[in-house]
Amino acid sequence: MTGMRTWNPQLEWEAQRMKIVIVGDGKVGYNLTKQLSKEGHDIVVIDSNKDVLQESVETLDVMVVHGNGASLKVQKQANVANCDLLIAATSADELNMLCCIVARKLGDAHTIARVRNPEYAEQLIFLKEELGLSLTINPELAAARETFKLLQFPSFLRRDSFAKGKVEIVELILREGGLLDGQKLSELYKIAKVNVLVCAVEREGKAYIPDGNFCLQKKDKIYVTAPSHELTSLIKHLGLVTHKVRDVMIIGGSRIAYYLAMSLLGAGVAVKIIEQRRERCLELAEMLPKATIIHGAGANQEVLLEEGIRETDAVVTLTDMDEENLIVSMYANHLGVPKVVTKINRTEYTEVFRDKGIDCVISPKQITANDIVRYVRAMQNTSGGSVLTLHRLVDDMVEALEFRANATTRHLGETLAQIQLKKGILIACITRYGKVIIPRGNDTIELNDTVVVVTTSDRLYKDLNDIFLDGPVPANTYGTTDPNRS
Repeated sequence: MTGMRTWNPQLEWEAQRMKIVIVGDGKVGYNLTKQLSKEGHDIVVIDSNKDVLQESVETLDVMVVHGNGASLKVQKQANVANCDLLIAATSADELNMLCCIVARKLGDAHTIARVRNPEYAEQLIFLKEELGLSLTINPELAAARETFKLLQFPSFLRRDSFAKGKVEIVELILREGGLLDGQKLSELYKIAKVNVLVCAVEREGKAYIPDGNFCLQKKDKIYVTAPSHELTSLIKHLGLVTHKVRDVMIIGGSRIAYYLAMSLLGAGVAVKIIEQRRERCLELAEMLPKATIIHGAGANQEVLLEEGIRETDAVVTLTDMDEENLIVSMYANHLGVPKVVTKINRTEYTEVFRDKGIDCVISPKQITANDIVRYVRAMQNTSGGSVLTLHRLVDDMVEALEFRANATTRHLGETLAQIQLKKGILIACITRYGKVIIPRGNDTIELNDTVVVVTTSDRLYKDLNDIFLDGPVPANTYGTTDPNRS
């Protein structure tokens, strides 16, 4: 392709980098390429569209191959036989699975396929080994699960789970005159009356990893680490709104809408879906007999008012157009709907959205990227203390990572007060035999503990030993944030 840096099979890969081939340069593929390229990996992108490949070459440091990603010839051209990982992220499930089969025949690469069709879920469990799949990703299902969790606790703008669901980091915004406005974090336990920890704060576009002297202010967004079973008590003691969601209006009959409706109906929540395409309405009516399916334009004010948007407990906008989702969400906020969740693809404009009152946002491509980045970091690690869970906070300026302590982990049995950590790091939680420990100075890390670490995302941590001051210095691959803790 003229003007492009194409893949040369003879080029030697640098030993410290992962060799990753990404098939599909759409929204998900591009986001993955951008993220994994930032983390220092050698990326080859395969796509049948020359224009999107040209854009990737112009904006990212990657190599490209034009063609069908399932073609043996194209995969050989991309040197898939010698890669560490192939990620198939096209819009076609069948093509993604075929790409992975061909890649496993060519070499020993790990393979990840994006598979979105609900009908394939059971077959994938049954045929995962035969298809040569290391991991399958369903962005729509992941986004639906994220949304369902937010609707369970409407006070939270975001919920991220660790330790197999026993621990969560939840996002809250501090309102003027609230119980935490003007309080030092050292006073948090007296106010919250549950053992929790504020692990990150966003203030005026900056991210802080706070210590006990940090003083909270109105409009701060705080990220609180808490045992899952304490979330209800946390809401109660902080005086947060506890409006229970009993009915939900979903705008757009997408796959996410289907998955979300299934979860909501199973929890006894009434669901109404407004969808513009008549044929999709008929499909949804057949698949979701207990839901109310409305054929109409979800962005039409008259339709929304007629279907009772003023009286609903929650609105979730799930159309394929960001602009439509934003407009309907702003209208729902204007009407005083207690909970509004907005699906956004163009996450680079998050700050603009927030100025318009759009606080609770989900992004399928971002959720997918986080899952795959976690998998890649685990692949890179050879000592066994690799990343179990990874979530990005504060507009990607902060990372929360879960590690397992093993026999190679240093400082086992030492109190946290004795251990020196690198700058910008906070140990947010330790889980031991199912028990959740919000750590204090006299707590220790023991063999087989899982440890949640919160850090600014200007450095990469792939192993628990990396966080200790006497550990290796991780690569600086991003910019820097403004942590308020040393």
